[in-house]
Amino acid sequence: FMQKISKESLAYIIGIALGDGNLSNPNGRATRLRITCDAKYPKLAESIVSTLQEIFPQNKVSIVYTPKKSTYFNISVYSNKLNEYMPWKVGCGSKLSQHARVPKWICTDKRYSKPCLRGLLQTDGSIYKDRGYLMINFTNHIKELTDDVLYMLELNGFHPTLSKTLAKSGCYKYCVRVAKDSDKLLQVLKLSKS
Repeated sequence: FMQKISKESLAYIIGIALGDGNLSNPNGRATRLRITCDAKYPKLAESIVSTLQEIFPQNKVSIVYTPKKSTYFNISVYSNKLNEYMPWKVGCGSKLSQHARVPKWICTDKRYSKPCLRGLLQTDGSIYKDRGYLMINFTNHIKELTDDVLYMLELNGFHPTLSKTLAKSGCYKYCVRVAKDSDKLLQVLKLSKS
């Protein structure tokens, strides 16, 4: 019996996972998705927990606090469905080495690209003012993922710019910036600074 899951919710969680998610199989039986959250954003954490609970209604979604490092906590869920849903594989190296990217069904559809962009910007994005102008950045080391973010922003009518710098690690760091119509982007993606 296949439950019907919301593709919008799944697209959102894929965006969140591509940003701050990690896949592992610690018990050898089920894949675990662990999402690291900054403790400064409790509303975001609530949104992630409720969306994971919606996608995996039979599974326990846990919040694991790390007392020594109280600036962040982890949200995790175990499910072998994650192997089908996530665009990279457990045990095959980092998202960077696997060139993890947004699945085509999300990337080419406005309806699914919006929640995915929201998740990506909530994890690897920043919203700030520069000389009085609102700016939205997405920063990542994965070229293919960066290309997908550019594509989805353009699909939704925005005109992002791309820059790249060489990081100390020897990898490139890509930055996608929306400077024009950034207020509109916040509305379209239902994003806020909290």
